[in-house]
Amino acid sequence: MTELNTTNTEQIIYNNSLIKLTVLGGIKIEGLDRMRATLKAELPESPKPPIRHNLDLYNDTQLEKFIRKTAERLEIGTSVIAASLSELTAQLESYRLQQIKEQEPEEEAIKVLSAQEKKTALEYLQQENLIEQTKLDLAKSGIIGEEINALILLLAMSSRKCADPLSVVCLAKSGIGKSYLMERVAACFPTEDLLENTQMTENSFYYYKREEIRGKVFLIEDLDGAAAVLYPIRELQSKKRISKTVTMKDKNGKLRTLTLVVEGPVSVIGCTTKERIYEDNANRSILIYLDGSKEQDQKILEYQKQIKANLIDKSTEKVIQEKLQDVQRMLEPIKIINPYALLIDLPKEIFKPRRTMGLLLNFIEAITYYHQKQRAEQVNKATGEIFIETEPQDIEIAFTLLKETLFRKSDELSGACRSFYQALKRMKLDKFFAADIRQNSRINPRTLQRHLKELNDYNYLQIIGGNKYKTGYQYELNPTAEKVKLEHEIDKQIKQILKKIEQQDKVRQKKK
Repeated sequence: MTELNTTNTEQIIYNNSLIKLTVLGGIKIEGLDRMRATLKAELPESPKPPIRHNLDLYNDTQLEKFIRKTAERLEIGTSVIAASLSELTAQLESYRLQQIKEQEPEEEAIKVLSAQEKKTALEYLQQENLIEQTKLDLAKSGIIGEEINALILLLAMSSRKCADPLSVVCLAKSGIGKSYLMERVAACFPTEDLLENTQMTENSFYYYKREEIRGKVFLIEDLDGAAAVLYPIRELQSKKRISKTVTMKDKNGKLRTLTLVVEGPVSVIGCTTKERIYEDNANRSILIYLDGSKEQDQKILEYQKQIKANLIDKSTEKVIQEKLQDVQRMLEPIKIINPYALLIDLPKEIFKPRRTMGLLLNFIEAITYYHQKQRAEQVNKATGEIFIETEPQDIEIAFTLLKETLFRKSDELSGACRSFYQALKRMKLDKFFAADIRQNSRINPRTLQRHLKELNDYNYLQIIGGNKYKTGYQYELNPTAEKVKLEHEIDKQIKQILKKIEQQDKVRQKKK
């Protein structure tokens, strides 16, 4: 068999000494149901001019016409041309399939834990102070500050294989490090469970294989760049599946409808600076507000300097990340029952309690799931299904970690405006203009005006003088302890809930 010369992919040559066939412009690798090519047919060492023709090598009618035309022009037998074209087509098929195979992304080998790695990961999951140790290890993995936020992210991402996985939206102003925190926590998870995207189209979600993304974590660096896919994301979070009907041609060229179905559930972790815009998605997600304080800035700057001074052992950080990855590989899907669910209430000040309650219960479930190696497996006698139960400490951990989030959901101010208000109080300005704040902060003038308006609308500030067009308004803070009162009320209600659960637990232990 004559070998196909593919040295130049734009000029593939087949030469069997009787006839030379050149595929000009190469061959398209998409559309395996056809093989369109521009052929140049010529006789070796012959003065007869070559023939050039565009045709589909899978089309018998076009092929027969080309054979006859070539035989007449080059004065060669039709059987020679037909045999040569048949061999060329077969080799082009093999070449095309090889090209497709080479372009396919290599499947990453999924790590299989050794017996020792399983033992180490199991011992880690069985330790009594698991949450505290995880928080310490996240810090050792290179996460500076943000202890609570990092732990919330890890538990949310751990829930990816639960029946109701959690999603998280990281909120902060530009430059604070939203995607950095997300990426650092994600580094502690098996890569085969992560899907990272910087930009997606509206239809991209629908072309995954049916169960390709089930139990995965979607990492979206910037939700602003993923605005087109917010709807399918919401559907995956709420209904745990998405579907779309499209029109396609079958092999006979006839149009037919096809329903594309992609199964969830998935955990979605996204970052944005625009809290209000993503309210629909935020209601389905835990909102975490990153620390933008000067103290946090100083910690990060110090860490950056230590890296350049070679005072940070990056290999140790890598070891910690791999250890936490092995821990995640040991966690297995299992049904979770919360026998205290009926006793859990939300502080009455919280807005939109229906979705907040769902997020809280799912977060408690995520904590129970993370502690699964410490819980006795039980069997439902009616169905034979294995399950574990939530314990009171899981609920206490959930309230402790989400207390700030619960306050934010009780707050009439946006998260960014609340942070601005706290910074404003730390400035200790009795009376001030917008220009005075600009002297103490590099805040964008438009952002500053938006925050001042919001604070004035909710009566946190009052205008005491000035002029809108010349000097600008002069403000002063309204003396109020609204946050202290609200936090105190939330703490009080949480303690009452935990006390009821503790009493219920004592009753259940006595029955056992």
